[in-house]
Amino acid sequence: MSQTKEKEEIFKKGKIHDVVVYPLKKLVDDRGWLAELFRHDEIAEEFYPAMAYISVTEPLVQRGPHEHVDQADLFCFIGTGNFKMRMWDNREDSPTYRVIMTLYVGADNPQAVIVPKGVVHAYKNVSKTEKGVVINCPNRLFMGVGKKEEVDEIRHEDDPEAIFEMD
Repeated sequence: MSQTKEKEEIFKKGKIHDVVVYPLKKLVDDRGWLAELFRHDEIAEEFYPAMAYISVTEPLVQRGPHEHVDQADLFCFIGTGNFKMRMWDNREDSPTYRVIMTLYVGADNPQAVIVPKGVVHAYKNVSKTEKGVVINCPNRLFMGVGKKEEVDEIRHEDDPEAIFEMD
């Protein structure tokens, strides 16, 4: 049996406990459009954002997989670009431990995705020519107050033996 096949059998496909996915609705008028990304009356307090940032991912480029010990991410995929997002439940105490969840999100399917701590995640811009834009509103400050703490990230993408694969 190949190493890739062995890795695939560690996880089973399904929905991951505590991952929240909701549509982002564009309100369009003559001026253009706007979309609400989150509302405190619609998400659990543990996921309230502490900061926000925007990133651009080049066509066919992947970010991750990685996970956080304390941080949850609230990713907003609304365009430009389309993404394949994959999550692996790596939390031993979770009812969906060893479940893998794949979403296709972005310009063609605007979605917000809340990834709780301990869930390994990665996304790839699957657009062949268009740069992809992602907004993230994590519930923790990057490197803490004043950027004086260690980065809360376990980078599996740096490990050639990692069991977390996008394809």
